[in-house]
Amino acid sequence: MILSTDIQIPFSRSIVFATYRDRLMELIPYMTNVRSIEVKSRHQDNACIHAVNEWHGGGEIPAPVRTLLSKDMLKWTEYNTWNESDYTLVWSIKTHAFTEAVHCAGKNRFLNDHGQTLIESRGEIRIDPKRIQGVPPLLKNQVASVVEDFLSKKVEPNLLQMSEGVRQYLDQQTIKYKLA
Repeated sequence: MILSTDIQIPFSRSIVFATYRDRLMELIPYMTNVRSIEVKSRHQDNACIHAVNEWHGGGEIPAPVRTLLSKDMLKWTEYNTWNESDYTLVWSIKTHAFTEAVHCAGKNRFLNDHGQTLIESRGEIRIDPKRIQGVPPLLKNQVASVVEDFLSKKVEPNLLQMSEGVRQYLDQQTIKYKLA
């Protein structure tokens, strides 16, 4: 399944890019489907910052998926490469459930749009039914379809919600700066 979102944020590209990259923990309150994020590693290599973060999700789980996933299993590890020279983020996600079967990766481009920022997020989620463990062979295709549908319905809204959180966060920082 292809992931594709375009998001406009009314702040400069450098500020938006740095907020996404460096203020992740401060953005958690704006993401209702995220309980917490744990930074596993972060290091800089020239113009790139490489980060590994473990996300702990939440929210409602649909009944067909609830039999396969518990809330404790709604964890994923995100591998990021932030390239400040071209304002891109290359990411991949390793789920903690059905790890061998799930492929989720993409790229975000932060584009200057008349003093504002347009974020193009492109990615893909694929589930390989043959690699799903612990499910009877006759059900693997059906389980793969349900899990892929569930994940895609979580990832795109989370991208949009995070962007709205960045906008709100930057609005609040602007107000604080003006009041100081």
